[in-house]
This record gives sequence, C-alpha cells and structure tokens, in this order.
Amino acid sequence: MGNPALVTDREARFLRALVEEGVDFLVVGLAAAALQGAPAVTQDIDLWFRDLSDPGLLRALRRVGATYIPPGPSHPPLLAGGDASLFDVVVNVEGLGTFAQEARRAQRVRIGDVEVRVLPLARVIASKRAANRPKDRAILPALEDALRVLRSRKPAVRRPRTGSRRTARRR
Repeated sequence: MGNPALVTDREARFLRALVEEGVDFLVVGLAAAALQGAPAVTQDIDLWFRDLSDPGLLRALRRVGATYIPPGPSHPPLLAGGDASLFDVVVNVEGLGTFAQEARRAQRVRIGDVEVRVLPLARVIASKRAANRPKDRAILPALEDALRVLRSRKPAVRRPRTGSRRTARRR
C-alpha cells in the first residue's frame, strides 16, 4: 500500500536519515492516512517524535541540510530547510494515548527503500474525531470509507487449533 506521490525523493531522504539514525517517530495525520491508501490530500507530513531531544534527530537533520527550531512563545517546534521543509512536528495528537502506546499499534509502510511506522487509519480517524475541527469533520467520511475498504480486503485470521476436541473434553 502507500501513496508514492505523497513523498518525493527529498522527503524520502529525510525519512531514511531518521530511520538510519535510530530516531523513534511516527507519521501521523492525513499523511499517515494517505500512505495507507485513504483518498486524502495534505500539504505537509506530520511527524510525532518520541523524544525531540534525541541526538539522532539533529544528526538526521544535518544530513539533509535542515535544522530544528525549538518551540518558542509564539510557535511550536519546527523543522526548517533542506529536505525537511515539508515536515511538521506534532507534539500532541488529540484523543490518543501516549507515543509509546500508539507506537505499539503502528503500521509499517515502505516508502522507496525505507520502511516507516505510521499511525493506523483507525487511530487517525479517532484523532480527527477528537480534534473536531471543521477540516477534520469534512474528511472523516472519506477516511471511514477507506477504513471499511481496508478491513474488507484483509483475510480473516484463523486461530490455530491447540488440541482436539477430545483432548479439550478430558481436561
């Protein structure tokens, strides 16, 4: 799955640098939905980092000619310049658990030669519902339809049998 038009070679270079530097992050928001096949359009790619002070983040940014701008009184943390200009830093995702909780549920999506973790579509929907902004309410029907299609394509999971009925009755 995935939407190759969402990520150019420049953005893929930054994602690859993050992975190679061992930075723990998730792609969230509409970019995560689009990478899972939802018919969504976005102007940026939202990244949620486990730890913005991770030295690997600064190394990855340097590798692609970008920089980190810490949050200030009038702005959130920012990534600027180079191959990171399309990315936004997310510090809070409405209606979801902690980074660690959501990271355990993450889907893996291949972008070029790198695999990244993305927030599952059902969790993107939960965050859009919780945020309840007009733009979120507008996209929800399309995201919900996409989730139904994704779920209908997944084969049913069969549980392995652990023993015969005869054995189960004897216990």
